[in-house]
Amino acid sequence: MEENTVIIGTAPDSWGVWFPDDPLQTPWQRFLDEAAGAGYSWIELGPYGYLPTDPVRLADELAQRSLKLSAGTVFTAFHRGGRHWGMNGGTAEEPIRKVAELAAALGGEHLVVIPAMWRDDVSGEALENPELSAEQWNDLLSGHDRLGRILGEEYGLQQQFHSHADSHVCSQPDIERFLQGTDPSLVSLCLDTGHAEYGGADSVELISRYPDRIGYLHLKQIDPEILANVRQQNLTWAAANLAGVMTEPPRGLPDLSRVIAAAENLGRPLFGIVEQDMYPVADFGIPLPIARRTRDYLLSCSSPTRISSRPDA
Repeated sequence: MEENTVIIGTAPDSWGVWFPDDPLQTPWQRFLDEAAGAGYSWIELGPYGYLPTDPVRLADELAQRSLKLSAGTVFTAFHRGGRHWGMNGGTAEEPIRKVAELAAALGGEHLVVIPAMWRDDVSGEALENPELSAEQWNDLLSGHDRLGRILGEEYGLQQQFHSHADSHVCSQPDIERFLQGTDPSLVSLCLDTGHAEYGGADSVELISRYPDRIGYLHLKQIDPEILANVRQQNLTWAAANLAGVMTEPPRGLPDLSRVIAAAENLGRPLFGIVEQDMYPVADFGIPLPIARRTRDYLLSCSSPTRISSRPDA
């Protein structure tokens, strides 16, 4: 296979899934059926517990639909210090290990790691200072290095750090500080183009400046007009989604054809997972046609882009 291929996949997020169990979300069987029906071969786990957590059962469900797993996802808050979030007995260890074990058992090679948000997603109340102190930055960086070592040594997984709206790592300076302060052998960047745009970061520039640190892609777009309203009204991430800040490609920003071209120029295969946050969906019939159109659009961006091959095929 082409060394510069971007392997397109999808995730439960694109079907309106944010939680392990919620009646407002697409049932997991329907998600799997429709992901395969839309032409995708690769998926992510989504929130732990949404898909079956028994690896034998999940492997069977995926095989029935010719689907494969690219990654799992966890949330962490290492900036809060080792006593609360440390890997030795801290509250982050058990859920991380559950997701890592399941992802590895299903043949996944990556774990997407998202930092906690500093304000309540519903009330908008600030739970923490939006700016980290020097000590908190040190805790954040060392925590991710330690996590990367555990994931690699014990599960054979590569940590892919995912900057996120309303978290302490959202803007381009935040992302660059994170990359400059972590070990490249232990932490790569899951470049989420939507969250980068939300935080004012330039995805293509990040690929250019840190080519060796880009390990995984989440492909999505932001509606710039709605984003301007979000900033003016200081809306939370959840409220921004309800307002429609995420939009179907190619209607928004950034230009994903430029992102894919830049990623292909790295000369190595990367996953490009479609993630259009749309929780909650107004109707379960909404995601499938969007998923099909988005797949077709992304495959039109550049000829090497593929949907079905393993990165090492």
